[in-house]
Amino acid sequence: MKNTLLLSLLLSVAAHADTLHLFNGKDLGGWKIADFTGGGTVAALPDGSVECGFGNPMTGIAYTNPVPNMNYELSLQATRVEGGDFFVALTLPVGTNACTVIIGGWGGSLCGISSIDYMDASENQYSEGINLENKRWYTLRVRVTPGVFQVFLDETLYTARVEFEDTSRFSLRTGSDIDKTLPLGLATYRTRARWRNATLTPITTLTPNDKPRAE
Repeated sequence: MKNTLLLSLLLSVAAHADTLHLFNGKDLGGWKIADFTGGGTVAALPDGSVECGFGNPMTGIAYTNPVPNMNYELSLQATRVEGGDFFVALTLPVGTNACTVIIGGWGGSLCGISSIDYMDASENQYSEGINLENKRWYTLRVRVTPGVFQVFLDETLYTARVEFEDTSRFSLRTGSDIDKTLPLGLATYRTRARWRNATLTPITTLTPNDKPRAE
């Protein structure tokens, strides 16, 4: 029994050995404040979270270290402290392209992906209106594998699964300045938010859901 538990523990540790913690819990090391016109303040808090202040209209940060563009999972926790619009605009690479996962946009409830087939999160079929509460922590998880892009908010509260043959299906919303958070970044819109426990983990073994269903 002890040997079985030890083996299980070792396998779990090995599976997460390459997980990268994107926030160091002390400062904004590894990040820069995005150059948004009218951007608000961004600060690392004593509890290890990062607070992104109100922008006019947007505030955000961009990761300054290299990131993968395929076969990875990004996870983070986020809360909207004040405001009524998106408290997560997670921009991330998909092959040679990029897109933005929006949580709480367009008046506070829309969750979606900007952009798919050049349609933003308010226009494409992968969006959904969700009742999102201020001061509640949500967990967002995104998996990017060849041919499949998956989003999970609190695992089942909002989900999206996009199959693709070419990463050109993904793009950034035109005219939004969200490209200032490339290659990997976070932003808010007239909203004060906090983010914590952001991790990036390589995907070394594909699950059935990580593969196009036609295969």
